[in-house]
Amino acid sequence: MIQVCLNGLRSATDGAAVPLSPGAMAESAAQAVAAGAAEVHVHPRTPCGDDTLSPRALAEVLTAIRAVVDVPVGVTTGAWAEPDPGRRVERVRSWTVLPDHASVNWHEPGAELVAAALLERGVGVEAGLWSGTDGPRRFLASPLAPRVLRVLAEVRDTEPGTAGESARSLLAQLGTAHGIPLLLHGEDGGAWPVLRLARRSGLDTRIGLEDVLFLPDGRRAASNAELVSAARDFAEIRWPRAGPGPHSGCGNP
Repeated sequence: MIQVCLNGLRSATDGAAVPLSPGAMAESAAQAVAAGAAEVHVHPRTPCGDDTLSPRALAEVLTAIRAVVDVPVGVTTGAWAEPDPGRRVERVRSWTVLPDHASVNWHEPGAELVAAALLERGVGVEAGLWSGTDGPRRFLASPLAPRVLRVLAEVRDTEPGTAGESARSLLAQLGTAHGIPLLLHGEDGGAWPVLRLARRSGLDTRIGLEDVLFLPDGRRAASNAELVSAARDFAEIRWPRAGPGPHSGCGNP
C-alpha cells in the first residue's frame, strides 16, 4: 500500500505544486489516487496557510477530497497545529466531519489523550513513531497500542547514506509492535532510500510533497501524482527480499 501525503508543513515557498487550499488538495488527491495511491494523508490549513485542527477547515478539506476519491483519508493531529494537549482533545471532540484515520505523534505531550479521543469517536489512529525520540518506547508500553490502526514509523535521518540504517534501527526497536500493521517512510534526502527498504521488506509506505520535493533522479517533482508514480516504479522492481529481522515480509499487501 502506498499512501500519498499531500502537503505536510510545506508552504508556498516550496513551490506551486504544494496544495494549500481545499480545492487544490482535492485535485492533487484525485491525481495521486489515479497514479496508484491507496490512501490520502493531508494537513488542513487556515486561510493564512497554517496547519489547523479546526472543525470547519477539516470539514471543508475532507468534503472536497471525498467528492473526488473513494479511498481512506487521514489527517494530522500534530502538536504544532495545537500545542495545548487539552485543547487538541477538545478540537478532536468538536469535529463535525470525521476523517477515516488521524496520525498521533507518540512523543508529543498528550498523545495518549488525543489517541483516546479519536478512538472514542471511531477514528482510526496512526501511531506516529519518530526515530530519535522516546515515542517508540512510550508506545510499546501504552495500553492503547493494541487498538491503533497502524504504526507510522517515521525515519528522521535525512542523509541518503545513513537513512536506511536508521530505518533498520527503528524497526529493530519496534520489534513485533503487538503485531500491528506498519507503514515505514522517510523524508527529504532519506525518503527514497527508506521507501526502497520498505518495498524490499514488504511494508506499507508513503510518499508525497510532505516528505520529499524531488524524484529519485534528482528532478523536482511536479506533483504528488508524479511522486506516487515514481514510488510505484520502485514497487514494481523485483527487489531481493530483505534479510530476517523485525517486520520483514509483514504488513498489508
